[in-house]
Amino acid sequence: MQGKKKYQEKLFNQFQLSERVPKDNFYRRLKEVLDLEYLYALTKRYYGSSGQKSIDPVVFFKLCLVGYLENIISDRKLITHCSMRLDILFFLDYDIDEELPWHSTISRTRQLFPESVFEEVFTKVFELCVSVGMVSGHTQAIDSAPVKANASMDSLELKVPEEDLESYLRKVRHISKRDKDKPLRQAKENKAGKDQQTLSASKKELQAIKSRNSKWAKDQDQRPGAGNKGSRYTSNKTHYSPTDPDARISVKPGKARKLNYLSQLTVDTSNHVITDIKAYHADGKDNQQLPDIVKRVQRRLWNSGLLWENCVADTGYSSGENYAFLEKNQIKSFIPPHGTYKGGPAGFTYIEAGNYWLCPQVKKVTFRKQKLEKGTLKDQYFTKRSDCKGCPIKQQCIGKSYEKRINITAYRKEYERNIARVNSPQGRYMKAKRQSTVEPVFGTLTQFMGLRKVNTLGIKQANKCMQLSAIAYNLKKYLKFIENHTKSGVASMQSIYFSLKAIIQYILRLFKPFNFSLQLNYTTK
Repeated sequence: MQGKKKYQEKLFNQFQLSERVPKDNFYRRLKEVLDLEYLYALTKRYYGSSGQKSIDPVVFFKLCLVGYLENIISDRKLITHCSMRLDILFFLDYDIDEELPWHSTISRTRQLFPESVFEEVFTKVFELCVSVGMVSGHTQAIDSAPVKANASMDSLELKVPEEDLESYLRKVRHISKRDKDKPLRQAKENKAGKDQQTLSASKKELQAIKSRNSKWAKDQDQRPGAGNKGSRYTSNKTHYSPTDPDARISVKPGKARKLNYLSQLTVDTSNHVITDIKAYHADGKDNQQLPDIVKRVQRRLWNSGLLWENCVADTGYSSGENYAFLEKNQIKSFIPPHGTYKGGPAGFTYIEAGNYWLCPQVKKVTFRKQKLEKGTLKDQYFTKRSDCKGCPIKQQCIGKSYEKRINITAYRKEYERNIARVNSPQGRYMKAKRQSTVEPVFGTLTQFMGLRKVNTLGIKQANKCMQLSAIAYNLKKYLKFIENHTKSGVASMQSIYFSLKAIIQYILRLFKPFNFSLQLNYTTK
């Protein structure tokens, strides 16, 4: 006999949400392990003593985490999504007849709390991963990727000389009010400071941009949109975003120019746990940001009883200063050098004992001084003029000059030690480790954890979004790890092992001058 379901809405006399959520549900298991009670004391100072009650800080963070776990970057869509999911309501401690907070409350609360609160939550979750032995600490992989800002390229404004700034702004306002048919998409409010609106590029830089613009228009004529009226080559030297002044124009080969932020990510190679993430301006260089990243990560690992031994990154982080900085902090670098580093002129031999070079004619090129050139410290070596006078290869070597001059980085020794590590079997292993560790993590964050675009304005707010995405990722890894290891008791064994190892390593570092060494091996069966 055919059945037919008839629906008639009822008023339930008894309904328990906990009974409707399965025991193995993700959010039920997350609720059991995630303790955010410390947020009440941490955020109390940011509220007044009277007035209407705010959203619960714990509920706010849980809502944000759900957004990144569900890959939802819109606060409005997030509230709609949560209201239709029983397991999420149970995770938030809301009943089915309770109304969720208004979506704008999430945005206001995100702006209310400073970055330090989000970083504290990230650190607590990181320590949770450390407690079960997910983090080894000894090898960290670093990489960066652009994350789209919440601003349009169509709203870019042109930087002008400071003396012409006021007249230019009056002209733009006049046009935007008078002529509505022009394809001008102006921001409602210009949030950029005077330094952002004022042109700071030199005449030489402007000429280079003009030449690049002409070349771009000629070579990119088949690019989609190149024939559109108003299409132009844009640069951070000549343009800025009035909507989000902290966003910067950046481009990757084969991609369109966009307003982005740069996300710097550090991942532990043991179980792919994120140890650090932060937003930077997209026009910055990776090698300039590495010291800041290292200080932050090393402090976090040290506070968790872990020691950092190996730093793995790509060529973008290469510089002599960085190699020396890592060695000073007792960290081995596995960072391939730039192709511009040659190790010295061809045919010349470096004599370390006397700190000089020998030319093909066995003449000394002696050290004279150190000089800072374009932000890089270099050693300068000169020959004697009498040595070069009458030399049979003078024309090929120095041309019409009087002596041979060698300008080479002052960190040549650090370069050579790093190159030896990179080319070793361990270096080749580290390269494969980096490619299989940090790059897939970035792909997961951008494609599945809500980091394809930040839905906020300003670099501080963008940093909060990145922190939340990393927290959600680490929690997901944590739940999967304890699910696979708890039954056999391996997690507790690993926790004890890593704690003991950290203590022993700390003692060994204190007695390092006495050349003590210890090899620790651990096997899980």
